[in-house]
Amino acid sequence: MKFAVKAWSNCKARTGCIQLGNCPTAIDTPALLLSTCKGLPNFISPDLLPSLPSPDSHLLQFSPLHFLEGPSLKAISSIGGLQHLLGLHEYVFAAVARDSVQCLPECNASNKFGASFETTCGRRLIRPVEYVELISSMRPDIWASLADEVPSWVSDKRNKTSVDRTVRWLDECIKLNSTGGAIFGAIVGGNDMEERQRCALEVVKRNVSGYWIGGFGLGESIDERPALLDAVTDVLPEELPRMICGLGLPEEILQGIAAGVDLFDSAYIYHLTLGGFALTFPLNGIAEKRPDTHLNDDASDRTKINLRATLYRKDTSPILEGCNCYACLNHTKAYINHLLNVHEMLAQILLEIHNTHHYLGFFRSIREAIKAGKFQQYHQKFVEGRRNHLALPAAAITHDELIK
Repeated sequence: MKFAVKAWSNCKARTGCIQLGNCPTAIDTPALLLSTCKGLPNFISPDLLPSLPSPDSHLLQFSPLHFLEGPSLKAISSIGGLQHLLGLHEYVFAAVARDSVQCLPECNASNKFGASFETTCGRRLIRPVEYVELISSMRPDIWASLADEVPSWVSDKRNKTSVDRTVRWLDECIKLNSTGGAIFGAIVGGNDMEERQRCALEVVKRNVSGYWIGGFGLGESIDERPALLDAVTDVLPEELPRMICGLGLPEEILQGIAAGVDLFDSAYIYHLTLGGFALTFPLNGIAEKRPDTHLNDDASDRTKINLRATLYRKDTSPILEGCNCYACLNHTKAYINHLLNVHEMLAQILLEIHNTHHYLGFFRSIREAIKAGKFQQYHQKFVEGRRNHLALPAAAITHDELIK
């Protein structure tokens, strides 16, 4: 793995490039890791992956726990790992135990032996040795060490224990590692800045290729998150990449980038797509004034539209004017509305293509702002624009509704 920082804004936000695996070109950061189920996006088939912007879409994140059922580890290893199994030789795979959709951390069932997860095949306790066996057979380009993630409301004692376990498991993962992949040391600490900093300082002492910041998206408020992020990134070396899970909304992505994070997961796109929503927010953060009739039938909050709404039954315009994704160039709101209402999976395929394309464009606009030295202005303008236009006439929209 090769990583280099290319430009800094007038804060900790930075752009860089990362070269991994067989990806033909370096990928610019900050970047989006496409969430997958067993290595493939939830609704986009391999033949449609090239329709997404390249090489921005060549970063795929998966959870090794997805493979607790299915092909045996020996079979996957004999094929040559996940890239050969899926035939995606020019894509980069990043493995993280936690999957914000299917493999959720269960702190009450974790113990000194391993981390517990709620998975599609039940609750599973994963020990470091089992986790490294999964990694060794799949051979990802990047993998995060096993972490004991806890939500924001646990006791100080439990939080401290999670840090001690995570550091100890990192040592075990490093000792057991026999892959050629880059290991990212996991950093946790819940809502305690001192514990997060203690964990980061311990992980920095280890021989790792980067850092995976865990424990976010588990109950902390958006207002207290910047201080928690800064407590970690302030002590991390600048020359190594930082990856994070649990930040999905545009405002959360901007918070992470402002703290110096380079790689983000995309479970937010999955939730939007499953709910029939399409992203429409302007990439420059300046929302256009639209008549309130556009909000009929809960169809829009001026950041996304609900294509299940009757408002779009006869709408022959594309999802978003000016968007050049496959869905917008070839189909209309009316067609996707029809597909959603008759429960055709093609609706989710087209929506995931559009939402992924739009979010990759969002990251591209952020990189451009950092290179121009205007990230802070971009961040402020984007958040103010969203704050002014997110509220519906009847009531404020909640975080849960945003990712419904």
